[in-house]
Amino acid sequence: MASPSLAAAAASPLTSLDRATSPDTGSRPDGADAVARRKRPVLLLDQRQHLSSPNLDSSVDVDAAAAAAGVAQAQSETPRRKKPGHTSSSTRPRCQTALSVAAKNAVLLAVLLYVGDLAWRAARPAPPRPVDQAAMAGYDARVADVEASLARAFRMLQVQLEAVDRKIDGEVGAVRGELAALLEEKRLELEGQLKRLDARADDLSDALGALKRMEFLRKDEFDKFWNEVKESLGSGPGTEVDLDQVRALAREITMGEIEKHAADGIGRVDYAVASAGGKVVRHSDAYDAGKRGGFFSSLLSGDTAASPKKILQPSFGEPGQCFPLQGSSGFVEIKLRKGIVPDAITLEHVSKDVAYDMSTAPKDCRVSGWYQEAHNEAYSGHAASAKMYVLTEFTYDLDKKNVQTFDITAPDVGIINMVRLDFTSNHGSSALTCIYRIRVHGHEPVSPGMSVSQS
Repeated sequence: MASPSLAAAAASPLTSLDRATSPDTGSRPDGADAVARRKRPVLLLDQRQHLSSPNLDSSVDVDAAAAAAGVAQAQSETPRRKKPGHTSSSTRPRCQTALSVAAKNAVLLAVLLYVGDLAWRAARPAPPRPVDQAAMAGYDARVADVEASLARAFRMLQVQLEAVDRKIDGEVGAVRGELAALLEEKRLELEGQLKRLDARADDLSDALGALKRMEFLRKDEFDKFWNEVKESLGSGPGTEVDLDQVRALAREITMGEIEKHAADGIGRVDYAVASAGGKVVRHSDAYDAGKRGGFFSSLLSGDTAASPKKILQPSFGEPGQCFPLQGSSGFVEIKLRKGIVPDAITLEHVSKDVAYDMSTAPKDCRVSGWYQEAHNEAYSGHAASAKMYVLTEFTYDLDKKNVQTFDITAPDVGIINMVRLDFTSNHGSSALTCIYRIRVHGHEPVSPGMSVSQS
């Protein structure tokens, strides 16, 4: 931008130079000076005021300065009129004028260059500042520190999470162990209760079985029995029975039962008794009396004690008066005194009240029978035509009486004269099984035409 002082400088050298070069300056009268000052161009002063306005643009200032410089140069080159009667001063040298113009043009060029530089800087943004490597290094260091801090925080968080997981796993394992122990305890308790319930169920089943086996007197049977009692007492159906008469009848019945017991203990005919012709024809291996020791050696010594005939004779309840068979299973075959229709089998063992050891008593038994022809009485085995049939199966119970009778359960049993007793177990002894007495009950055929069983 052009300054107002530049225009003043452009005009002032000429005035000062004219004054310096004028030879008649000192001798010029005041009136001539006044005339000369009045001849100065007014346009230059107006141009100075115009150029000194700060509100104009730089381009307008430059043009005004150029115009002012041209006017000043034209006025300087115009020869001044000399007043008549005065001698004019020497004219301005051309070299000085050229230097003045060159100086002004240089100033104008400098102004133009300055304005162009400002315009160029305004049109083109400033180039980016060069990257500060030190600042970048510091920024990278701070970023690395932040990343390292985040990594440490992550590792600490991971360690804490692992610790929490281990703690949770430990607590869960402890709870699982406690729950498993509680479930096991409850399971064992439940199993114990179930076992006790099974035992009670077994006891109830046994009780029901015993109840079923008990022979209860039905109402019709009781009425029949009561009518027989009245008839025995000589009373009619509608008459009252005296208590003394009932007592006398009970005494009579009791005496009859005592006589039956005195007859053979149970008051039933035994077709296998040795004194009437029954005999043991075959049996399993007998327990060797020579190998016995202690109690059995003293009780069962000699041939008489080891004879199978003992099971067909009364034992009178004496411990040791039995026929011992080896092991916990065996058999005995008996030939009856004659052919009969069997009704029941009686198995006898020593009473538990006087027994030394009840483990030798037989337990699970099976009775079979068949008829053996007369020409085969010299029995050495089963005849080819003989067929054996199972008559009954039973279990000898130690909780009942020592003499136990079991009815024949096979239907339509004919005449038999051979009986076989098989026992498959006893009550605990693995060395021997003792049989005290076997009895076979039945009745003889009513007519010779009755069929003979081949069983």
